[in-house]
Amino acid sequence: MGETLEIIVFGVLAVFITFFSVMTVITRRVIRSATYLLFVLFATAGIYFLLGYTFLGSVQIMVYTGGIVVLYVFSILLTTRENDRVEKLKRSKILAGLAATIGGAIIVLFVLLSHHFVMPASTDPALTEISVETVGTALLSGNKNGYVLPFEAVSILLLACIVGGLMIARKR
Repeated sequence: MGETLEIIVFGVLAVFITFFSVMTVITRRVIRSATYLLFVLFATAGIYFLLGYTFLGSVQIMVYTGGIVVLYVFSILLTTRENDRVEKLKRSKILAGLAATIGGAIIVLFVLLSHHFVMPASTDPALTEISVETVGTALLSGNKNGYVLPFEAVSILLLACIVGGLMIARKR
């Protein structure tokens, strides 16, 4: 892909992400909010694919877009009543959110402009790409640098969330 086309695609994806992120926050209907979040996560995966991170883009689609949004929608459907709407925000909360956003943007710009970023010596994708096998071995190995314990802890936490959701649904 040409460099100009990559910049255009990145700009389109960035506008898409920004628009649907704002729509996720300001919409009053919860299911629409989850749908807008789904669009944001797909566009984020698009940026990963644009950068050449195929594994990260695939994980973004499988885990976040597939799993988290479905979990989000199910939890909403289990805990809300029909035609339930989020209450309208007060003007003071909107102004506080706007002030926090502007403050965060100023901090990010300060850090970006004051730090001198250095490009890596080699930008060859063959040297920087990590295979799926390497990631799987690192996640499931029991050696010093393995992630078996955190991996299992997260799986137990997710199981506890599922059981909790079933208990809440059963009481109704």
